[in-house]
Amino acid sequence: MTIYRRILAVVDLSQDSAEVAGRARAIATACGEATLELLHVVEYVPVEPLGDALMPSVQIESELLERARERMAKLADSLGSPPPPWRVETGNVKAEIMRHARESKAELIVIGSRERHGLSILVNLTEDTVLHAAPCDVLAVRLTPTKPA
Repeated sequence: MTIYRRILAVVDLSQDSAEVAGRARAIATACGEATLELLHVVEYVPVEPLGDALMPSVQIESELLERARERMAKLADSLGSPPPPWRVETGNVKAEIMRHARESKAELIVIGSRERHGLSILVNLTEDTVLHAAPCDVLAVRLTPTKPA
């Protein structure tokens, strides 16, 4: 009997994405017949043009999506053979994660989590929403804190 059969790894395509995806791959492997899928959501908020110098918002959004797809393909390939399937969606990050988890019947969502301090504790981050709204179990992978520049 496998504990999880469908695992969804949510990545933000930062440097930490490999750690989150790797942890999800390890869990899928340990569960035997579990399938792993990677998900990244592009949340594009168009800005009103201030002049002719700004590119049209449609072109900006398509470039963001293309870059995200290229990075997702590389991330999936880095996880070994065969690479897991992946998706790049657009929309509200929190809503798209919940929608995709429900539609794919995910049994585990793996997502990165960073330590927060000060006022950032009051901000409703994506991992908090996923933890409380997910239709399934959630694993928050503790990520190494980033050092300020």
